[in-house]
Amino acid sequence: MHYQWIASQAALPAIIQKLKQSHSHALDTEFIKVDTLYPKLGVLQINVDGQVYLVDGNLDLSILWQAIFTAKQNIFHACGEDVDLIYHYAQQKPLTNIFDTQVAMAFLGYGMQVGYQAAVETILNIQVEKDQTRSDWLARPLSPEQVQYAANDVLYLQQLAERLIEDLKQKNLYDYVIEDCQSYCLSLAQNYSPEDAYLDMANFRHSSKQLMQLKQLMTWREELALRENKPRSYILKNGAIQKILERNPKTFHQLAGQYEIRSGILREHGKHILSLINELPDPSTWLKRLPRPYRYQLAETSVAIEQLLNQVSRDLSVPIDTLMRKKWMTQLQVFATQEHADIQTLNPYLLGWRLDLITKPILELIRKDQGAARQ
Repeated sequence: MHYQWIASQAALPAIIQKLKQSHSHALDTEFIKVDTLYPKLGVLQINVDGQVYLVDGNLDLSILWQAIFTAKQNIFHACGEDVDLIYHYAQQKPLTNIFDTQVAMAFLGYGMQVGYQAAVETILNIQVEKDQTRSDWLARPLSPEQVQYAANDVLYLQQLAERLIEDLKQKNLYDYVIEDCQSYCLSLAQNYSPEDAYLDMANFRHSSKQLMQLKQLMTWREELALRENKPRSYILKNGAIQKILERNPKTFHQLAGQYEIRSGILREHGKHILSLINELPDPSTWLKRLPRPYRYQLAETSVAIEQLLNQVSRDLSVPIDTLMRKKWMTQLQVFATQEHADIQTLNPYLLGWRLDLITKPILELIRKDQGAARQ
């Protein structure tokens, strides 16, 4: 295999020129994210016009990030972590020019989370080794095995994408996949306030007091993670937070003995953690309990929704789990209860091509069900 190791700033303009001229190119990243919140780039892999470049992550890649944002099409497989890394390093978002081969595989019925190795073997009948996943990508020099692994990750990606795009276009699904890739990159670009971090764990079983404790704990954890560039789980694991809410420790001894909190975190922040759960604002300011999950009043409502999804699935030849996910359905149920709610506030996936096919018909069924319940 022919590849070039790029460790010189002077080599970047020629690569960028190739990116500008190409209709599409394959990209991947190798990074370390063990003890930090933000990834540390080791290698950026590029396959453009059949030439593989392995770009040293120690370089200043500012102009390369910009070229990725302005490219005609960037091909990735399972782009989530790669896009997060690009957003971090480029300090720019969102990307709107992604084609993700994993998303394409889902639309074509191969499964929701097919790995790159399985995708290449299934579509191209080529076996690729995946034995360097946990390598130290910041080490220099890289081992021959690491270099081979990194190059392989983009060597077949363009070919894989071409085959998938051909199949998608034959089924008139290509535009749907492109739109879903854009929706995914947009969701990754959304900025959440640290004060909203508690929503990732909050549920209807939490009391108002527990929700207030949860908000204070997770706001503190999020701010500390951002400030010190530490993984959230390094500071306080979700499981530990849930146990704290259930047991409500009052003393440092209780906190130290029951919650598997790192000694350094306990030593530096233990007293503050106790204050966050025991020194709450006035009860009148506590958060309201979240509503229980909506349950259809009419048995035929869930049947009608299932029939609708089955029909759209047959018409488009797209699996149901690609058409609609559980969390999207929950959002539709909540949205249907809100008067004068703006439909544009829904998840981007529920807009666009799904809006008339799925979103509006399901909302109509849910609202009909709710109307029957009030009678």
